[in-house]
Amino acid sequence: MTEHTRLLGQVSPALKDLSAETRRIRKGEITKPVREIAPLSLRVHELAAQCTRQVHDLSVSQYPAMEGGAESLAHLAGACARISLAATLCNLAIHHRTEILVSEDADPTPAASAEQLRRAGEEMQRAATTYRTVAQQLSRRLASAAARPQVLHRGSRQAPAKPMTPALAPQNVPTVRRPT
Repeated sequence: MTEHTRLLGQVSPALKDLSAETRRIRKGEITKPVREIAPLSLRVHELAAQCTRQVHDLSVSQYPAMEGGAESLAHLAGACARISLAATLCNLAIHHRTEILVSEDADPTPAASAEQLRRAGEEMQRAATTYRTVAQQLSRRLASAAARPQVLHRGSRQAPAKPMTPALAPQNVPTVRRPT
């Protein structure tokens, strides 16, 4: 879980950087849309794929069983959708700007592309907020869990653990490898 927390914490700053890049491109004339926007779009698509992989990995870990884990996982899935939408909006920005090459009635200004980039930036900002919040919550939970054994050890009023009887022991439980 510590590794997942670290990875979750890296997404928000990456999204903020990509959002800043989106604003920078949006302010220009976007004269070379493929050259200007495609690198951004590719990076956002790559981040969306990485985030989707992490949501999958978290879904098959002990994370959903943690307090608030299932709800946080749902928030992360929504944030992944926002990142993916942002990548698609970047592609639409390319399309709107290149449309003038194939259609006479296309808008010759970068206004439509700029609007798509604005929306992409907003989606990335929303996703960044979600990732930051979930990463902080998971970090607090892990810190709390790490502190609990020390507290229990100091105040040894806890009854000794009862050994599990064969009737109560889990049967045929597969071993699950957990990501570290």
